[in-house]
Amino acid sequence: MRILQDNPDLTQRELAEMLGMSVGGLNYCLNALIDKGFVKMGNFQKSKNKFKYVYLLTPQGIAEKVALTSRFLKRKMEEYEALKVEIEALKADVGEDEFGGLKKATQ
Repeated sequence: MRILQDNPDLTQRELAEMLGMSVGGLNYCLNALIDKGFVKMGNFQKSKNKFKYVYLLTPQGIAEKVALTSRFLKRKMEEYEALKVEIEALKADVGEDEFGGLKKATQ
């Protein structure tokens, strides 16, 4: 959705290449976004090639993009915090000090 918002005049072939997917797969996904009301498709009025389309995010699409980004960021922050806790636990298990060296075993 970010790519569409930044480049509404990309062809399906260009967009599919950027996303690393087939044109057919991209077409299926675009049609699903259009059906959900997140993307609007229109022709270039002044284009010599009347088959050239633009894909614009609708206000609903922009809101969904923001919500997706927010959920993604929240999930990644939770993963980051969990990893920090796990790293600290592993460091404690192997006796590593805060400078990356091993603590001397005391007996």
